[in-house]
Amino acid sequence: MAQAYSREDQRMILIATSVACMVTPLMSTMMNLSLVGIGNDFGVGSHNLAYVNTMFLLGSVVCMVPAAKFASIHGMKKVFIGGLVMMVACTAAAFFSPSFNFLILMRFLIGFAASMMTVTGMALLTFVFPANKRGKVIGLNATFVYIGLSLGPTIGGVITDTLGWRYVFAFIFILSVIALGTVLMFRNEAVPTPEDRMDWGGSILWGFMIITLMSGLINITTPWGPAAAVIGGVLLIITWWYLRNRESPVLETKMFRNKAFTKACIAAFMNYGASYSITFFLALYLQHIGEISATEAGTLMLVQPLMQVLLTARMGALSDRLTDKRILPTLGMAITGVGVSMYLFLDTNYSLPYVVAIMVVTGIGLGIFSAPNNSIIMSTVPPHLKGEASGMVAVVRQTGMMVSMSISMSAIAIIMGSADNLNPSTYGAFIDVIHTTFAICLGMCIVGIICSLVKIKVVQE
Repeated sequence: MAQAYSREDQRMILIATSVACMVTPLMSTMMNLSLVGIGNDFGVGSHNLAYVNTMFLLGSVVCMVPAAKFASIHGMKKVFIGGLVMMVACTAAAFFSPSFNFLILMRFLIGFAASMMTVTGMALLTFVFPANKRGKVIGLNATFVYIGLSLGPTIGGVITDTLGWRYVFAFIFILSVIALGTVLMFRNEAVPTPEDRMDWGGSILWGFMIITLMSGLINITTPWGPAAAVIGGVLLIITWWYLRNRESPVLETKMFRNKAFTKACIAAFMNYGASYSITFFLALYLQHIGEISATEAGTLMLVQPLMQVLLTARMGALSDRLTDKRILPTLGMAITGVGVSMYLFLDTNYSLPYVVAIMVVTGIGLGIFSAPNNSIIMSTVPPHLKGEASGMVAVVRQTGMMVSMSISMSAIAIIMGSADNLNPSTYGAFIDVIHTTFAICLGMCIVGIICSLVKIKVVQE
């Protein structure tokens, strides 16, 4: 199937998906440095400001599975373009936000749009490029994700300081327009299952389940949080039963009969769950205990994503040449676990070389793991399920991120009460929070290592 596409088609899709895939990490990391300005403009505190990022993640997870199914039926390119058009419209609207609630609504819809691009981007690559080049192009695509993570804090800080937080949305608007113009040059379409039907009932059930479950996990320390999490867990079981008994479900559960696919998804979830909160904690640790400025901290924090940028594409290409596809994901997860375990030895005596060493080790682990594991996920399903498989890659990533932040927020709430009171008298408690969080994250890495060792059977195309 992939050989039917010209080199020009391949180049256009790679450029469009790579630019688009930077949008999600940029929208997350750039906004972190805009929160103070947003709070000052709208008169809201840190608790409400947390929803600026949370609603973006929530919107993306709610949309991912239905978007993947819809794209498989009606066309990957159509949904990808739809996501870009929605991103352009919502970032323009967010620029002119008249109130905080309007901004939060736009962040939810921007997450919706980002998910439409994310779930179709990788699927388009797997259709357009042949199997023997797939690891390389997925690696290049993932490299742009890490470039977004790397440059987000710096770009966001510069834009916020010089122009104001609203221009962060203007920057994303420009990137989205570039990606839209490029993908329109791709004149073909990928439609894996045109004969299928859209499961709207399952889509609504999925969205309601995700909102309930994730809201409970994010607010687990509130009086209503545990109840919402339990209800969400019950809805998860109901949703799974519904999907298994539908003739054409919004998410094809048959994919999970493949042990390699299932365990690669679990490994990805564990990887993001164990690593996503690192940036959050490092930013606080460096500025408070390390006593360095936000600009210095942002520059220093480039070390980890830089390692990922340098390694990801190379590891994707290397995975194409290896017979045993388990080697790189297992090695990457193990090295990530070493990096995570190093956080257990942080204390109030700041050591710059030790912090840099942590970021180098963790960055190497994440750079080795990502592209080869994603390639396994996409290579263990038949062509007609690649859209939904691409959706699952995005779902496990975003849910892993949300769970990572819920673990962090819960540890802070239980041990410190709030991160707002971070000062020399509470530094010891903050270190306890870091140790508790990363002890849990280390356990997640161990589970990920075990899952990465499963025997892999690649589906022939």
